[in-house]
Amino acid sequence: MTSDNRKPPYSETFKKFIVQGWSPDTDSDVARLAAADWVAARHEKVAAAFPGATLVLPAGPLKVRSNDTDYRFRPHTAFAWTSGLGEDREPDAALVIGADGVATVYFRPRAPRTDEEFYANARYGEMWVGKRDSLDEMAARTGLAVADVRNLREDLAAAERLLVVRDADPEVTALVDELRGRDEVDGDAELARVVSELRLVKDEFEIEEMRRACDATRIGFEAVARELPNAVANGRGERWVEGIFALHARHLGNAVGYDTIAAGGDHANTLHWIRNDGELVGDELILLDAGVEVNSLYTADVTRTLPVGGRFSAAQRRVYEVVLAAQEAGIQACRPGASFMDPHNAAVKVLAEFFHELGILPGTVDETLAQEGGYHRRWMVHGTSHHLGMDVHDCAQARREVYREGTLAEGMVITVEPGIYFKAGDELVPAEYRGIGVRIEDDILVTADGHENLSAALPRAADDLEAWLAQLQG
Repeated sequence: MTSDNRKPPYSETFKKFIVQGWSPDTDSDVARLAAADWVAARHEKVAAAFPGATLVLPAGPLKVRSNDTDYRFRPHTAFAWTSGLGEDREPDAALVIGADGVATVYFRPRAPRTDEEFYANARYGEMWVGKRDSLDEMAARTGLAVADVRNLREDLAAAERLLVVRDADPEVTALVDELRGRDEVDGDAELARVVSELRLVKDEFEIEEMRRACDATRIGFEAVARELPNAVANGRGERWVEGIFALHARHLGNAVGYDTIAAGGDHANTLHWIRNDGELVGDELILLDAGVEVNSLYTADVTRTLPVGGRFSAAQRRVYEVVLAAQEAGIQACRPGASFMDPHNAAVKVLAEFFHELGILPGTVDETLAQEGGYHRRWMVHGTSHHLGMDVHDCAQARREVYREGTLAEGMVITVEPGIYFKAGDELVPAEYRGIGVRIEDDILVTADGHENLSAALPRAADDLEAWLAQLQG
């Protein structure tokens, strides 16, 4: 039950007053979305997989953060990819691809200023959330057919076969289930799978957006590097680093693409350290895993491990240079026709040889790299690569045989991010290395004849990082 204990009543005299004296509510000239020229080809590919079906790809609803406050809205990726709408557009909307292949954006257009919704509706009213698009403005923005989302039920009722991306919007999914009189979970899952797999290979627009995301991320990393002395001096330095990067992500793009990992010292050995509440110490490292999501919702995903005080110790440098060698081996394995697992296999071989050199493997390098071995995973737990795009772990609904067991192709963007994680309490590790965690991650575009490192503007070599820090900190 929702309480109305904070809602003041509107008097009749106020209702008459509030709708008077406004300038004419005319349509504005809106900029056509940069993605608008690319979505028609995406619709054709999706529709071709489901001939005769009507496909419903919801944007999703607002999600409650606390009581009556919501999280910042981000549309479901399938909706954003097929509509071209990014940023915070459009809660409660849906992109519908009809059986005839025509795509229509169903959304809630703005109400006239003579309507009570204008001033009294906290979800849609212009007084509360700003001036929403009219139908004509949304059509001009997207280049697509548009309709009022309140007509969605009536329009879908005529469809002979309906499929929906089930996890996007519970209310829309319930509506589709009701209209078709049954759940069609297998068909719905197939729709989610197809959209996911079609996104494995990026078009030219997507690749350019990824370049922009990587460049914005470079600026964020440079800002953090300049601020490291303040992060140490002010206390709670991990939070300072997180905040500095977030400032630039919001300024240069839509937001961070995922929760920033700002892990000082032994915190770097916790793979998903996002608490970021620790101090930064001058003779330790900080592992910064962060990416800017641009307004179109494409994100970078970059990791650098930096000496907080500006210079690596001998032990830190040794671990760092092994990880860099492993990453370079992984990057060189990125080429069309290679297995998705080739970069991982190349990288972990370098790491396993180092672990064997330290005498911490319980067997040979070949034994640990064999399927029944895996001892090296004590210090390199995760995979080396994942697909990257609108989601930081992109195309997650794709089948295993086209993802992990698949083949790299021109236009794919993957990360290459090996690491070594020597936890402070790991007594198998030589004492001088305990508490050192290093990961290096870059965003790699597979090209016709090899690869391109989209995040190469950020230095990787230890000497280059030290010089970069010294230059930025003056």
